[in-house]
Amino acid sequence: MLRPRLLVTASLLTAALSAQAAQAHLVRIEVEKVAPAKPLPGAPAYEIVSGRFFGELDPADRRNRIITDLAGAPRNARGRVEYSATFAIARPVDPAKASGVLFYDVPNRGNFIIGADPYGHVRVVSGWQGDLPEDAGLQTVHAPVAHGPGGRPLTGPVLARFVDMPAGATSLPIVGSIGRPTPRPEPVSLDTHQARLVRESRDGARQAVAPADWAFADCAQEPSPGRPDPTRLCLKGGFDPAFAYTLTYTGKDPKVLGVGFAATRDLVAFLRTAQHDDVGHPNPAGRVRWAVASGTSQSGNFLKSFVNLGFNADEQGRIVFDGVNPNIAARQVPLNLRFGVPGGAARPYEAGSEGTLWWSRYDDKARGRGVTSLLDRCSADHTCPKVVETFGSAEFWGLRMSPGLVGTDAARDVPLPPTVRRYYFPSVTHGGSFIGGFRAEGDPAPPGCRLVGNPNPSKESLRVAQAMLVAWVRDGKAPPPSRYPTLQAGDLVAPSAKAMGWPALPGAPTPDGKLNPLPDQDFGPSFQARDLSGVASLQPPRIRGVIPQRVPRVDADGNETAGVASVQLQVPLGTYLGWNVMAAGFEAGQGCGFAGGFIPFARTKADRLSARDPRPSLEERYGDHAGFVARVRAAVKRQADAGWLLPEDAARLVEEAEQSGVLR
Repeated sequence: MLRPRLLVTASLLTAALSAQAAQAHLVRIEVEKVAPAKPLPGAPAYEIVSGRFFGELDPADRRNRIITDLAGAPRNARGRVEYSATFAIARPVDPAKASGVLFYDVPNRGNFIIGADPYGHVRVVSGWQGDLPEDAGLQTVHAPVAHGPGGRPLTGPVLARFVDMPAGATSLPIVGSIGRPTPRPEPVSLDTHQARLVRESRDGARQAVAPADWAFADCAQEPSPGRPDPTRLCLKGGFDPAFAYTLTYTGKDPKVLGVGFAATRDLVAFLRTAQHDDVGHPNPAGRVRWAVASGTSQSGNFLKSFVNLGFNADEQGRIVFDGVNPNIAARQVPLNLRFGVPGGAARPYEAGSEGTLWWSRYDDKARGRGVTSLLDRCSADHTCPKVVETFGSAEFWGLRMSPGLVGTDAARDVPLPPTVRRYYFPSVTHGGSFIGGFRAEGDPAPPGCRLVGNPNPSKESLRVAQAMLVAWVRDGKAPPPSRYPTLQAGDLVAPSAKAMGWPALPGAPTPDGKLNPLPDQDFGPSFQARDLSGVASLQPPRIRGVIPQRVPRVDADGNETAGVASVQLQVPLGTYLGWNVMAAGFEAGQGCGFAGGFIPFARTKADRLSARDPRPSLEERYGDHAGFVARVRAAVKRQADAGWLLPEDAARLVEEAEQSGVLR
């Protein structure tokens, strides 16, 4: 049943304005829709409440001053900076059936899934990424535009990179991010003499494109120089996909993207502490005693930066999230930057790994950035959350996870504080396979990659890890010890076939050259590397060197050995890789982003010998289909007994093994 939108009456507004709030905060929350959630077996009836909330920030408040360019944003009559954002809340219809836990799922590039929770938790999502379109059904935040002194345009360097474009394309949009491209800021001038376009070959040679041979224009429908357009790049003669192109120019009118951190802080603080907003609208979350958050990939990076920048304390100094789960998150999110690209993913010249990457204090001597920790600010005001960090193989290979474990010198393990648990999911692609089942042929090949996709999942282990986090926060039940690869145990080695113990597989690629390198990037004196904040005044950044990285070693099958192995890895059907190979284009032969690959085992011994494959075949390992299922049953029991498999997942995995085509 839909309920009418809550309207702000004049009398309520007058009352709110007369109440002199000492702090900037969430001012009002407007419910626009209430609809029943899809029923979930075993869960109480749920409804989904959605709408928009409105807040204001005091730029002088010490908890807000860290927001880049906030001082240049427009202010209202109270001297505050206003913002608004979307939200959605899934809550039990019967409040008595709520668990008291608010579980916040950080949206990834505005995408979200929300519905009933089997444990009675209130599930919450909200907008935080201010460069997304606000009319596309996404969770977004409306961030203000900053200006310079006297209202003059605020400017700064902007970089856009073009790789693997369609052959023959003459005009391309100037965008950033991956998955959901976002427009880059408009240039101060369309004069190409005030900008620079460089063409780069695979051997690293760089050549500037003459200003007369390109334009800020659309020439898709008319010849070069085309129709002037500040959002597109036109290249005379078209783009060659064998090259990469880097555009740098002076942009204007930056959005204050760092407001996204404050919007999340203010919403969650309101939902867990307030009865109603400033105009009388009730808190739609009901009674909340504990709050935990999980973010995956980009949104996990958001959580790391959220804690690092001090946003886990609200403006009254109270804790926001009691626990956080950064999942498959190797970096910080480049959000609190002028002209930042929060949807980036560790590509050349992108910021993200420059700052603090470790949970305990570590001296970043290699880059000269001193002793820091992600928990420094929250430790100072006693608002640190409990942390359960989860990640897998692809984060080492494609997203530069190594420094978070062994620092920037890769000399020794960086220890974990007692409030942090780390669980590693070995031999998985980014996020693990979501298809499910047991498939000897692997998943479909990821776009642009040479090898078929890695079918090894991690979702079952992730569900357990998140349940452990909730129990830690709510019940004080500490999770089991961390399980992840370390230098001390000999689990982490150089990224080469020889160091890893990689098996010789005829016709298959080797891991050599597949690691995404981590350059030591200097973005200029206005860039605050520790906090990934400020202004990147040097674009492209100056490369001062390359940071050494380490990756997990493997066994005779080529599979990783440390961490919380899935049932599929314990009963393998092939070699599960955290890396893949780019099939064509400028990056051909290199790692294929952060996608993992799969090299299947031979079905029979005869097939194996014919292919000169040193790995035992499926037939040699399991005998027949019944033997395979028996091995899965044993692994499922072992995993469940160890506390790493929920009962419903255990039953499903056995059924999937029985229904599979393995050795039928």
